[in-house]
Amino acid sequence: MDIQGYQQYKAQSMNTMTQGELLMLLYEELVKRLIRSEIALQKQDYELFEASAQRCIDIIRYLDRTLDMQYPISWDLHRLYDYFLYMLSRVRFGRNGKVLEQIKPQIIDLRDTFKKAQEAQSI
Repeated sequence: MDIQGYQQYKAQSMNTMTQGELLMLLYEELVKRLIRSEIALQKQDYELFEASAQRCIDIIRYLDRTLDMQYPISWDLHRLYDYFLYMLSRVRFGRNGKVLEQIKPQIIDLRDTFKKAQEAQSI
């Protein structure tokens, strides 16, 4: 397999995505990592759990850093991301599946909201 060719393809596809597509890609990865964290915790695979939970935290931090604070909605999203970071730190350090079950639907709802907004914008 040509790894360099794949990496070039991946970089090119990332460069041609719209901001909305990139946002959706991040949210899809976030949800995937949340599910992976949940499964790893159930299987007591703590190494995978730690890596997945940390990746969730990294994605939310990135989303927070990229907010354009000139818009009022950005301040609301900033507070929401702070809440998610707090809850994910509780999940990670306490290996707390109940907190994970609590925030997973909230993050999925936020992803779905962005998805609907993107679809409405493309119409």
